Amino acid sequence: MRADADVDADAASKSADAEAIPGSAPDSVRRALDAFRAGDPVCVHDFADREGETDIVYPAGAVDEAAVAHMRNDAGGLICVAVSDLVADAFELPFLADALDHPAVDDDPEYDDRSSFSLPVNHRETFTGITDEDRALTIVELANAAAAVGADPDAYGPEAFAADFRAPGHVHVLRGARDGLRGRTGHTELGLAMAEAVDAAPAAVVCEMLDDETGDALSPADAEAYARRRGIPYVEGAALVEALT
Repeated sequence: MRADADVDADAASKSADAEAIPGSAPDSVRRALDAFRAGDPVCVHDFADREGETDIVYPAGAVDEAAVAHMRNDAGGLICVAVSDLVADAFELPFLADALDHPAVDDDPEYDDRSSFSLPVNHRETFTGITDEDRALTIVELANAAAAVGADPDAYGPEAFAADFRAPGHVHVLRGARDGLRGRTGHTELGLAMAEAVDAAPAAVVCEMLDDETGDALSPADAEAYARRRGIPYVEGAALVEALT
């Protein structure tokens, strides 16, 4: 048996390591979930050996025009709505790669087994679908439809989905993995896990943060500094996986 002093030293070392990595301290998950519960954004870095990207993540039901503008201006990536596997099945949404019959289709990204992309949609009450107002409407209505399925999987099917949304559109829908974070640890699943943890609709908005100078993904250090300046919680994907699985 190891001496108590050795165990205490290991625990202290792990605590110091966690504090040295922004977003990995134990209270980073609590701050992230508190923000998500309030409808506020969270900056989530996935994993250095995966995409190595930080996304701004919102609960989909809380998104308004200002939130779309925030992601468009401060993140700059693709604004997508992740829905749970249960919801995607109820809507009968395919993986986009499975639905396309074209020689360009090659769903084998270096960072994962496959992409999560399903149909890009607009709500039928939008005009072009790309404005902040239009995208906010599409996102909120996707959250409302997901909430309806969450309450009753038989309450909202593909016909109802088609009555409310049209494809192609300007908001990409992402399918969450069937086993959630146990099956895949992308921003899709990390956002959905936070939504589940705070009893929000099974829908989360994710948008990659890009560096204006290099055009590359914003580094974790710069993303954390941005989050600190803006008062937005920053959390590591590994901390969310540990806390929510």
